[in-house]
Amino acid sequence: MVLNVSVKDALNKKNIIDIRSIEKYNDNHIDGAINIPYILLLKEPEKYLNKNEEYYIYCQYGKNSIKVCNILALKGYKVYNIKEGYEGWLLEK
Repeated sequence: MVLNVSVKDALNKKNIIDIRSIEKYNDNHIDGAINIPYILLLKEPEKYLNKNEEYYIYCQYGKNSIKVCNILALKGYKVYNIKEGYEGWLLEK
């Protein structure tokens, strides 16, 4: 089962991943986040993730990221869903 974390709890973590499109990422993103569109992340997670590290994943609202986190968790990755997504981060600013 994937754990949900708040934007506030995720902000002081490393390995924050934005799974939105490159266009949306380039428009604006959570400070310190890297962009790996979800299609690429699910296709080759081993290319981007290490099973010994923790990752905090978000999308626009938290709906797609929970699905991606569930798939990655089944493959043995330590992932947390940022439940409010990018929109929650905007509200925290």
